[in-house]
Amino acid sequence: MAGNLRNLTRSPIDYHDSVQVKGTPFFDDDRFIIKFNNFWTIGLPAGYSLFVTHPVNRADLPFTTLTGLVDSDLYVDSLVHFPARWNDITFNGILPKGTPVAQCIAIKREGWVEQFSVLSEQDAQRLLATAGAIAEETGIYRREFRAPKR
Repeated sequence: MAGNLRNLTRSPIDYHDSVQVKGTPFFDDDRFIIKFNNFWTIGLPAGYSLFVTHPVNRADLPFTTLTGLVDSDLYVDSLVHFPARWNDITFNGILPKGTPVAQCIAIKREGWVEQFSVLSEQDAQRLLATAGAIAEETGIYRREFRAPKR
């Protein structure tokens, strides 16, 4: 291993600076924020960021991974770790091998302008027609409203 790389932690879990969560529901004076250490760099194409969040639909885990956005097209020469708040203070044991600790999604950065307006009568009619079709016909969302993924 290269000289200075020996100084990097090899522990899968470490403590995280709790100042990043001060003023949020994740902060408690007497609780640590942990971080799951990642041992790989993450590089994305130009114009993409990495959206990191708690594994989707995994409320059963004894921790909550903090959500964040990392510009992994620019920040490619270091490790991206995953801070989390340990929720189950009675936990005593080992997380099973393969337990997901974070979900990462590549997000394309692009400028856009949002618009807000009052729902028009025409918009209301389309909303009611769509809601009615979904209520009456099984699978219509999948067939008519889902964009192809590949």
